[in-house]
Formats: sequence, C-alpha cells, structure tokens
Amino acid sequence: MSVKPIPNTHHQSTPYLAVREATHALDFYRDAFGAEETSRMMQPDGRVGHAEFMVGEAHFMLSDEFPEMGVKSPVTLGGTPVMMHLYVTDVDAFVTKAVAGGATVLRAVEDQFYGDRSGTLVDPFGHRWMIATHKEDVSAEEMQRRLAKLYGGK
Repeated sequence: MSVKPIPNTHHQSTPYLAVREATHALDFYRDAFGAEETSRMMQPDGRVGHAEFMVGEAHFMLSDEFPEMGVKSPVTLGGTPVMMHLYVTDVDAFVTKAVAGGATVLRAVEDQFYGDRSGTLVDPFGHRWMIATHKEDVSAEEMQRRLAKLYGGK
C-alpha cells in the first residue's frame, strides 16, 4: 500500500497554534469562526496535546502551551509577529460574529486596493487574523497604480 507524502486532508502548510486554555480556544473557534473540530488528544495532565480544526477548507492544528518544551502562546510571549490570513465568503458577517464571540478588531473591514475586502482581528488567545473576501481580480500593474495613488503618487 502506497502512502502519500502529503495527506489528502492537509495542505503543504498548516498553521499550528499554541494557546493558553486550548479547550476554551477550540470552543471560541467553533462559536466565533464556525470551525469544525476534527480531532483532539488530551494529555494525562488535562492539557490539549494536539487538536485539529477546519474553518471552511482551511486546516489548523492547535495545542495548549508546553513551556517545558518551548511551546508558548502569544499571551505568554506578549504578542505575535505572525498573522493568519483566512478567506471567507462574507467578511463582514464573519468579523461581526467573531467580535460577538470575543475577538477584537485591530483594523476595520474595508475594501482594499488589491481587490479584497478585509479586516484584522486578534482572538482572545493572542493570535492575529486577517479575514478577507476576494471582490475583484486586479492586475499587478493596476495594483501598483492604486498603491501609488494611496500614497499620493500618480
């Protein structure tokens, strides 16, 4: 029997989130992002050792913090330089639901020069999310023109 080096259920890159209180995080992602949990493995000490969930077709992995192994959450680290980018069918509805569930808006949803309507959130566990709906295909030349115009160019 042949095994594929990349499982059909995963993309080549799958974000793996470390969170404080992973059980609560999984509840948040379910309620606020519409996530479907696909697996959860609990450690004997009660921490989530590994869990997986899907938001639409986007696959994510998650665990509790394991500081003894260097696995720390954005809360412990005081923030994160990483942002997840997630395309959804209705960015406005998604962000409204996420905020009602406890997310905080960092950048309001608005139309972008590159053809997306997007905004940025931080979830209650310190992870940053750019949520977007693609509205328009924009050529590289047009994108550059719009960008220049935004910054006072021609």
